[in-house]
Amino acid sequence: MKSFTALALGLSTLISQSSGHYIFQKLTYGGTLYPVYQYIRPNTNNNSPVTDLASNDLRCNVGGGTGTGTKTISVKAGDAFSINADIAVYHQGPVSLYMAKVPSGSTAAAFDGSGKVWFKIQDIGPTFDASGNAAWQLSQTYTSKFPAGLPSGDYLLRTQQLAIHNPWPAGIPQFYISCTQVTVTNGGAGTPGPLVSIPGAFSSSDPGYTVNIYNNFKNYTVPGPTVWNGK
Repeated sequence: MKSFTALALGLSTLISQSSGHYIFQKLTYGGTLYPVYQYIRPNTNNNSPVTDLASNDLRCNVGGGTGTGTKTISVKAGDAFSINADIAVYHQGPVSLYMAKVPSGSTAAAFDGSGKVWFKIQDIGPTFDASGNAAWQLSQTYTSKFPAGLPSGDYLLRTQQLAIHNPWPAGIPQFYISCTQVTVTNGGAGTPGPLVSIPGAFSSSDPGYTVNIYNNFKNYTVPGPTVWNGK
């Protein structure tokens, strides 16, 4: 699967950490940029991160346990989409996209994301040049595709940026999270996986969580499961 399209590389150098954080709050699909929180669940902690690895808030952010006041958008498997933040991501760290199939008898709006249901469809970490210097793709907009093999049905689409600019254990990595509600049509016959529970998919001992990006940083593994191959 193609990497996210990072549309605003380098903006991190223009934004100081004192300007606040960021939150993924808009969806672009079919050429339309939809209003804030039309299809993405709103949260109650504004643009603050989640830091507790044992918290259910890791699923869809604080106050995002359900989305009864949020619309669900119909999409086609294989189509492109973009997730848009209020400002460009500027903390170093990977961005990942997860999905969770809604259980039979429920809806995307009602589902809280509990259980071993989450699978990863995209990761973007740093690239390293010949000298071993890392570059992060920091952007306000990330573009990906719904896998063509994704079976039809209701899903939660979870966007996550893990900020690791304050190395553990002196600092605590920060999760910036939003969940989009989608109904997939024209789906395929794939079997998404590996499936994980959230919380539970991340550990304080994960190398991608504990890494110090300022000291001998020459490689990186994004925390969480491997990306689904779409089959």
